Amino acid sequence: MIHIYTGNGKGKTTAALGLIIRSLGNNKKVCLIQFMKKNFVYGEIKFLEKQQNIDIYQFGTDQLIDPNNPDEIDFKEAKLGYKKAKEVLNSKKYDLIIIDEINVAIKWKLLPLEKQLELMEIKTSAEVVMTGRYAEPEVIKRADLVTEMLEIKHYFTTGIQARKGVEF
Repeated sequence: MIHIYTGNGKGKTTAALGLIIRSLGNNKKVCLIQFMKKNFVYGEIKFLEKQQNIDIYQFGTDQLIDPNNPDEIDFKEAKLGYKKAKEVLNSKKYDLIIIDEINVAIKWKLLPLEKQLELMEIKTSAEVVMTGRYAEPEVIKRADLVTEMLEIKHYFTTGIQARKGVEF
């Protein structure tokens, strides 16, 4: 089954992390692949790295990407993330595969949409979760489950910054 967690609201990666915890609690083998999240200390990664039965791969840099003018390294890292996702999906060794922020990588044209659709066509018995805002209509159509996180109100709009232990 392919899950898509999308929308402008908070909680897409957090929902995927909850599924990781549930899977690990049931002795399942998990892989987390993250686009645009590398070389930054995330609390969830610090925790998950201490767990058994999970492999974590991060691609990107510790810099924010300008979606209108990405750096060459952003394209390179996205291609490496795609290559790893394809390898993991074809490996048949995982029960759950999370491909975090791939929707954003596609929207910002770090990868062509065809690459995400290709990943969705790989036959696997694993649950596959793809996260990030901006899920394309073709992705939504091919998915088995789509959840849209809708922002109703967010404290960022009042100037409150990301907080350790809550946002990262």
